[in-house]
Amino acid sequence: MAPQEETASMIEFRDVRYSVGGGRDLLSELNLQVEAGETLVLLGRSGSGKSTTLKLINRLLEPTAGQVMVEGRSIFDWDPIRLRRRIGYVIQEIGLFPHFTIGRNIGLLPQLEGWPRERQSQRVEELLRMMGLDSETFGHRYPCELSGGQRQRVGVARALAADPPILLMDEPFGALDPLTRAEIQREFLALQRRLHKTIVFVTHDIREALILGTRIALLEAGKLLGTYSRADFLNSTEPAVLSYLTALRVPDETLHP
Repeated sequence: MAPQEETASMIEFRDVRYSVGGGRDLLSELNLQVEAGETLVLLGRSGSGKSTTLKLINRLLEPTAGQVMVEGRSIFDWDPIRLRRRIGYVIQEIGLFPHFTIGRNIGLLPQLEGWPRERQSQRVEELLRMMGLDSETFGHRYPCELSGGQRQRVGVARALAADPPILLMDEPFGALDPLTRAEIQREFLALQRRLHKTIVFVTHDIREALILGTRIALLEAGKLLGTYSRADFLNSTEPAVLSYLTALRVPDETLHP
């Protein structure tokens, strides 16, 4: 691999368009950069293009026009398998293999990468410990034996198994109950402070975006409306941003009918 320029972003979209049958654009004129070590939240309503943007990064989708760059190289210059192994991927449904133990689910990618067996085992134990799950208790269990929050932790652990520099997360906590979701959000923040991964995180939840994001990229109808720090977002007077800020405020009469 050619050395990456120091000024290059980890991920970059250059005039990207993605169209489906009939020429309908799901994304258009997308220009966006993700810097090393930041958590960029893609915020938007359903159908705004968030998940499409995410899938262009690991080449699950390919742009109709423009360029998507990962670590300074076009996604078309990467071998797709090598690209995806550089990128952890966490989705709401988690996608654990039900017939694999938790340990085998987490250790699958290191195994495919040819890691020695002892190193695989050490990595599984390390990640389970990092997620607050004891390896002796959980390593030999199956996904059906875990709670939703535990399965989600395992999903994050599996995405981190081969220590990828980039992590993509597509509404990973959306199916959890509010208390478990808040707990895992706190754990995620602590984990990111420790690991400093480059993360692109999809959500339609404004609270989650403000809690987890270093920056927020607001999408609407396939277009990027702007990128904001937390402070800039909270202080914005733009109509599209104000509609989200309004959703943060619960009227008293809603709580006390």
